[in-house]
Amino acid sequence: MKLDEIVISRAITEMFMKKFLDSLECDVAIVGGGPAGMTAAYILAKNGKKAVLFERKLEIGGGMWGGGMMFNEVVVQQEAKGVLDEFGVRYTECQKGYFCADSVECVSTICSKAVKAGARIFNLISAEDVMMEENRVTGLVINWTTVEMARLAVDPLAVRAKYVVDATGHEAQVATYVQNKSGCKLNTPTGKVIGEKPLDADLGEKTTVENTKEVFPGLYVTGMSCNAAYGSPRMGPVFGGMLLSGKKVAELLLEKLG
Repeated sequence: MKLDEIVISRAITEMFMKKFLDSLECDVAIVGGGPAGMTAAYILAKNGKKAVLFERKLEIGGGMWGGGMMFNEVVVQQEAKGVLDEFGVRYTECQKGYFCADSVECVSTICSKAVKAGARIFNLISAEDVMMEENRVTGLVINWTTVEMARLAVDPLAVRAKYVVDATGHEAQVATYVQNKSGCKLNTPTGKVIGEKPLDADLGEKTTVENTKEVFPGLYVTGMSCNAAYGSPRMGPVFGGMLLSGKKVAELLLEKLG
C-alpha cells in the first residue's frame, strides 16, 4: 500500500493526545524514570492503580544503563534478587550474595513490564513545579524538557494526582521545589533537603530503603531522592536498594490508596 504522511502524522497526534489527556488525573504521578521510579510504576499499575511517570530525558533508566563507569553490568545484592525475579531479568551470581545482570536487559525489561502492566510513561516532559492545596502536594506542573532547556517563556500544564513520588535521583528535585517555594518544612531532620553524603555502599543501600517515606504531605521519595533528602550516603553502581525502594514506595502507596 502507498503510505500517506498525513495519515501517519494524524495517527501519532491523535493517539498521543488520547493517552495524554487520560493521564492528567491519576492516582500516583511519578517524576523520574530510573529503576526506582519504574519499579514503583510497575507495582502500582499491576495492582490496578493509575500510575503516570514523567521522565525529563529522551531515554528512561536513569544511571542503570551505564552500570559502573559505562561498563554496562549492574550488581544487585541478595536482598533484592527477588525483584529481578519478579521482572524476569536474568543474572549470574558473580560472588556469594552478589548478582550481576546486563544493564540493558534490566532497563528494557523493567520498562516493558511497567508499560504492559498499565503504567503510562511520558519521556521528554519535565516537572517544573508542584500543585499544592492546604499545605499538601496535589499534583505536578509540567512542560516539555526542550522548553526548559531553551529557557522559553512558555506556560506549563498541570497534572492532578492523589500522591506524587519524587524519583529524580541525586537532586531530589520535587522535594526541593516544595522546600523552596512553599516555605513549609519537610519531614527531614533539618526540615530541608539535606543533600547526599560521600559514597558508602553498605550504608547507602540500607538507608535508601529506610528513607523511602512521605517527605511532605502527598509527596513520597524513592531511590536516590531518599538519600539526598535525608542526608545519607550515595552507593555507587549497586542497584538493589533502588529496586527495593521502588517496591517499598509502591507498597506504602497501595496502603494509602486502599
